[in-house]
Amino acid sequence: MNIVWGLIVAMVGALFIRWGHTESDFGLYRLLAARSRILWGDRVHGFYQIAGALMILAGVAIAAMG
Repeated sequence: MNIVWGLIVAMVGALFIRWGHTESDFGLYRLLAARSRILWGDRVHGFYQIAGALMILAGVAIAAMG
């Protein structure tokens, strides 16, 4: 079961990287970015790219434990 959760976390991380790179207009990303912009300012898209990469690493670690 850990493998499934690890893959889900990694896929969400990949979405974050994609959305951050393209500065997506997808509603959920716009909501998350608007909330994060308070702290990160104009660097919010880079933040989501880094957060996505860390989520991929965490997903791989979760999958490896299963």
